[in-house]
Amino acid sequence: MPPLIFFMFDIAFLQYLLLDGNSLTSADLVSLGKGLHKIKLSPDAENKVVQSRELLDTIVKDNKVVYGITTGFGKFARTVIPVSKLNELQENLIRSHSAGVGSPLSPERTRMLLALRINVLAKGHSGISLETLHKMIEAFNASCLSYVPEKGTVGASGDLAPLSHLALGLMGEGKMWSPMSGWADAKYVLEAHGLKPISLKPKEGLALINGTQMITSLGAEAVERAQAVARQADIIAALTLEVLKGTTKAFDSDIHKLRPHPGQKEVALRFRSLLDSDHHPSEIAESHRFCDRVQDAYTLRCCPQVHGVVNDTIDFVKNIINTEINSATDNPMVFAERGETISGGNFHGEYPAKALDYLSIAVHELASISERRIERLCNPSLSELPAFLVNDGGLNSGFMIAHCTAAALVSENKVLCHPSSVDSLSTSAATEDHVSMGGWAARKALRVVEHVEQVLSIELLAACQGIEFLRPLRTTTPLEKAYDLVRTVVKPWIKDRFMAADIEAVHQLLLDQKVWSVAQPYIEKYRMEHIPESRPSSPTAFSLELHDTPPK
Repeated sequence: MPPLIFFMFDIAFLQYLLLDGNSLTSADLVSLGKGLHKIKLSPDAENKVVQSRELLDTIVKDNKVVYGITTGFGKFARTVIPVSKLNELQENLIRSHSAGVGSPLSPERTRMLLALRINVLAKGHSGISLETLHKMIEAFNASCLSYVPEKGTVGASGDLAPLSHLALGLMGEGKMWSPMSGWADAKYVLEAHGLKPISLKPKEGLALINGTQMITSLGAEAVERAQAVARQADIIAALTLEVLKGTTKAFDSDIHKLRPHPGQKEVALRFRSLLDSDHHPSEIAESHRFCDRVQDAYTLRCCPQVHGVVNDTIDFVKNIINTEINSATDNPMVFAERGETISGGNFHGEYPAKALDYLSIAVHELASISERRIERLCNPSLSELPAFLVNDGGLNSGFMIAHCTAAALVSENKVLCHPSSVDSLSTSAATEDHVSMGGWAARKALRVVEHVEQVLSIELLAACQGIEFLRPLRTTTPLEKAYDLVRTVVKPWIKDRFMAADIEAVHQLLLDQKVWSVAQPYIEKYRMEHIPESRPSSPTAFSLELHDTPPK
């Protein structure tokens, strides 16, 4: 039986994640960022860290010349440093490299950054001492979080500036934040929590700052949010299709078997599960069953093809991010079992940078196609509904400017989707002569995802408003559940009122994945009934009782 290397357990009513450097996922990292768990090292990880450090101590004792341990950095790699100055060398590295600018990362994102750096060090190939690593874990568990400016990394030798700021606070310098103290001098924040600053040993400064953890931690949040909004986009689009009295024929399984991309097939199945009148009778669908319309516009008919490739891209990017989360990205790498250190390039940010540029390009399409559906809902010549989804048009403007907001966000995304990783500027006196620009790739991926969430929030609001003009007819049970959810936070639009608050309320529903939660049981039930070999995607998929199904 293989050893259990990753699990949770309760201590004093607090859940702990056991880190081993190999088993962390993007979902776990986002949970750690939210402060849902504390962390501990696995015994195996502790042993590897000790062995790695013992090798470094031997190198220093034997006066061997090894990059970053007994030499300077970058252009100064051939400058040998006296043994008496090795600790100072590491402290100088952290101070000089703490050169970031801009607003600090939020506490949630800093918590993710610190947790990820601890996980990478736990692999035992960086040469960190167990003492220093335990101090980092204590700081994490106390939510003592360094001031980390969001700008200043080119993703070359890793995220040097952000990770230096992260280390600086742990040294008791610069600023720190904790729930108890807010922002204050790092030294006093640590003291207030009974913690001692870390004191760097040879190579430890370099061990703390080499790596792609800024890119990857922000990328983990981006890919998790992208996955959440992508599956909710299917529900929102299905509701819009109902309001616009579209046909479900384009989602026939035989069509999608002929172009069997996984994402396309999955999205088509979700549409069938939400709209199949034989499974969930819809009075709206029945009202236009014998109309003369042959097919719908692309924004309705082609959702499986457009949403589908977004899903496939998210899966691709998530695989890269999860691999990066559990990768050793230091330099030089310490191989205790071989008794040597080896210089390499695992710190280069190209993998997560390219993946996150790809994520931005893909997930943007959810907003691009959503904005066109909003136009169809608001335009009376396309919708057969009142202009801008409001009565007394002229006196009331309804969704006129909400659509403009969606258009503005989509336009911004078109600029943000230009890939940052196609750029490179030589740095460090041409030692770091090719860089990834991955920090910007990660930050703009998050911005693109947020814009997508906001555009889809507007579409969901508009689709629910469109339903009001079709009453008393009802749509399918799962879509009525989604409508009811929205109506718990936003009332129908009778006349003009302050709209920004409504958009934010629905945006929060998407962030909390509540739209997915109300529809998922119906999707999974349909899956099981129509694809017998399928299994629920969640062990609780059928734990919810399905009711309020209209009679056939």
